[in-house]
Amino acid sequence: MSRPIEDYALIGDTHTAALVGRDGSIDWLCLPRFDSGACFSALLGEPEHGRWLLTPARDTPLRVRRRYRPETLVLETELSTDEGVVRLVDCMPPRDRVPDVLRVVEGVKGQVHMRMELIIRFDYGAVVPWVMKEDGALHAVAGPDALILHTPVALHGKGLTTVAEFTVSEGQRIPFVLRWHPSNEPPPPALEVETAVADTETWWREWSSRCTYGQGPWREAVHTSLMVLKALTYAPTGGIVAAATTSLPERLGGVRNWDYRFCWLRDATFTLYALMLGGFRDEAVAWRDWLLRSVAGDPAKLQIMYGVAGERRLTESSLEWLPGYEHSLPVRTGNAAVHQFQLDVFGELMDALHQARRVGIPTDRRDWKLTQVLMDWLESGWKRPDEGIWEVRGPKQHFTHSKVMAWVAFDRAVRAVEGFGLEGPVERWRRIRDTIHAEVRERAWDSRLGAFTQAYGSGSLDASLLLMPLVGFLPPGDPRMVGTVSAIERELMHGGLVRRYHSGTTGDGLPAGEGVFLACSFWLADNYVLQGRLDEARTLFHRLLDLRNDVGLLSEEYDPEEKRLLGNFPQAFSHVGIVNTAFNLTEHRTSPAEHRQSFNGEK
Repeated sequence: MSRPIEDYALIGDTHTAALVGRDGSIDWLCLPRFDSGACFSALLGEPEHGRWLLTPARDTPLRVRRRYRPETLVLETELSTDEGVVRLVDCMPPRDRVPDVLRVVEGVKGQVHMRMELIIRFDYGAVVPWVMKEDGALHAVAGPDALILHTPVALHGKGLTTVAEFTVSEGQRIPFVLRWHPSNEPPPPALEVETAVADTETWWREWSSRCTYGQGPWREAVHTSLMVLKALTYAPTGGIVAAATTSLPERLGGVRNWDYRFCWLRDATFTLYALMLGGFRDEAVAWRDWLLRSVAGDPAKLQIMYGVAGERRLTESSLEWLPGYEHSLPVRTGNAAVHQFQLDVFGELMDALHQARRVGIPTDRRDWKLTQVLMDWLESGWKRPDEGIWEVRGPKQHFTHSKVMAWVAFDRAVRAVEGFGLEGPVERWRRIRDTIHAEVRERAWDSRLGAFTQAYGSGSLDASLLLMPLVGFLPPGDPRMVGTVSAIERELMHGGLVRRYHSGTTGDGLPAGEGVFLACSFWLADNYVLQGRLDEARTLFHRLLDLRNDVGLLSEEYDPEEKRLLGNFPQAFSHVGIVNTAFNLTEHRTSPAEHRQSFNGEK
């Protein structure tokens, strides 16, 4: 039986990440990268598909309390039993050469009997490794992968599983270190665990100290979210993945189960903006450099997503041997949406580069050359229908949000020339910008609804319309935006939160039904701020914060009926929303949402 998604906490090393359950089991870990095959896949199946459990042997814990050590991703899980209290400390040191998972079992009170169960299954649970003991360590090898476990605890094999039983007394600390290495290379030496945990804690605290949010009312929520965004970056290249997992469903038992361990241009630009708000410029520079490498080539072949090192082939396939999270099938790796045309990514790229200039990150020759090539193609390309922000696997349409973001692309190009002294055909860009603005006002407006619609002539609403004032397409007080917000409140709200769209309006042929999409509710809160509806904004923001799990994490969606998180986890989009809305509410007189506005179209 799958554990609720909210039962998991994240640890990571800015190369990959693991999910640790409240029961002390690591049920998801891909090595050595986010998009590598998993060695622990119980999240999407059963324990037999791989996990690493440390738990009291004799009693079900009477109480479980978890926290991250302040300003770090060092996780503490405190388990109370009739025998006493034990604390698990879990972390992954920021990468030197190989990935490590450090686990320390600490006796807090009494004497607790513990057990360990290590089930290593490479390639998403499909491959049982050859396991042997050598030089006081446990070695597991299969194909290109090898793991080595160092611990003073006596281990033995039992039914293709490595198990151990031991006792931990008050004040005692028992270490476990799991290290990956290529199977064709010698294993790395053992780590000094206490030093490695302390160094990990210091690294995260030094990184967190650069945050500019300061002592605002939502400091803990903002700092945790920024750490999640940092943990979802791939340090060697600067790429930013959308989430740490694949195939966590948008509806329990459903088929909308996608692989999010890749770098969506859209998600990455939102994440970049949140990191820049938080004062993290180095990440912005690294992402820009990743972008320049990844999208090089024909602008007509710009992809919506890439691998963490800029890979373009992300072939989608199903892992037939995994039963899926709560039997949600198929379990997928890769993502066929990579072949879609999504017009909005041009605008998001241009806006991200514009925001980077605004915070003082200089434009280099490659940056502006890329911009000019993209804009040349977009002069005619903006007229094409596309699959839209929600990656609809159905017929292409003239999605309103896509056209708005095409307007953003030309607007930011104009502002680059006017405000930063860069060279380009500004008059032509200005004319196209105005043409797009006029077309959207005419073709996307539905007088019957009193609102803009999902696509030209569709008659349906879409939560992405909430981004129109946030990117400066119209002032937030424009009657058309007030009407659109009102229509979304009336027709897309469910349980006090916002759905992406009406079920069945996308034409993708997939069964209807999903949770509320959390990012959309943050966008509504941002609209409330811009409209001066601050009490409503705070109420909605607090409702969203209450959906976080006990360590402050959010997934992609939420089911108001079942009161459960849904979708891949933790989700960058959702944590971006926490950061942006907290800044907007804290600095609402000169908010980040207002900073992005230009109002160069019709007033």
